[in-house]
Amino acid sequence: MSLDPLLFTAYVAPIGDVIESFGISYHQFADDTQLYVELGASNTTAALSHLSSCTHAVRRWFLDNELLLNGDKSEAVVIGTAAQLKSVAAMKAVSVAGTSLPLSHELKSLGVILDDHLRFDSHVRAVTKACTFHMHSLRHIRHMLSTELAVTIGCSIVGSRLDYCNSLLYGAPSMSLDRLQRCQDMLARVVTQSSSRTGAKPLLQSLHWLPICERIRHKVATLTFKAYRLSSPPYLNSLLKDYVSSRTLRPSSTPRLIMPRTRTELSKRAFSVAAPALWNSLPVDVVDTNTLPTFKKHLKTYLYQCTYLT
Repeated sequence: MSLDPLLFTAYVAPIGDVIESFGISYHQFADDTQLYVELGASNTTAALSHLSSCTHAVRRWFLDNELLLNGDKSEAVVIGTAAQLKSVAAMKAVSVAGTSLPLSHELKSLGVILDDHLRFDSHVRAVTKACTFHMHSLRHIRHMLSTELAVTIGCSIVGSRLDYCNSLLYGAPSMSLDRLQRCQDMLARVVTQSSSRTGAKPLLQSLHWLPICERIRHKVATLTFKAYRLSSPPYLNSLLKDYVSSRTLRPSSTPRLIMPRTRTELSKRAFSVAAPALWNSLPVDVVDTNTLPTFKKHLKTYLYQCTYLT
């Protein structure tokens, strides 16, 4: 294994201290650094000023350490509800490291296309296009493969794309999820060599595949288990708080995590809200497991039974 990525990450780690000194939220993925600021009706100018100062300081750190931050290759997007985006419609660009960046309606981050409304329409189109291409290729050679090998290939080249970062699609519009479901249905027909008129649900059940919506719930619940029970990653763990009741309730009806109050449908999709809502809805025998493999096994069994056996 090459040490280059690890050594580079260690080398640029101090950038986090520079960013935090300006009160800016951030995430780092090797050579990809993302900055986040919250814009409100009363603090837009101040927030953008802090962002500009922060990026200038980051650029200076790069220069001092014989690296170069190219502001022209950065992207900027404002994400919010329709009303929130309308309130900042006059803002056309932001200053990043001395470069004026025009605001985009969408950008690509780690293979996921983020749009300003978080509908993920463009991302779903890109995923379904790639999956359809690979399924047509698989269909051409399906007659030469055993069922077991076809399932393995289908899960590797198509299923992995459907599952990649699918936790972001929790609460996404049904139109987008339906497109992904049709893609999974088509994969099931290709793998089982069934006609296009064959119902997909029995095929998915025979393959022990959870539908798209349940796979998303599975991913969010797994992330919640890791954050809540294993404290990994810490920034997600900090968003989860134990529920403490002021009166005695039945164990089956007692919430386990505090679910913050929300005012918009978009905010319900935040991890701090979606994770407690989903975690509190799971049965006791699922959440009261001690290890991640056991939790995932019990969770899939529960979701499978809810989907196909009830």
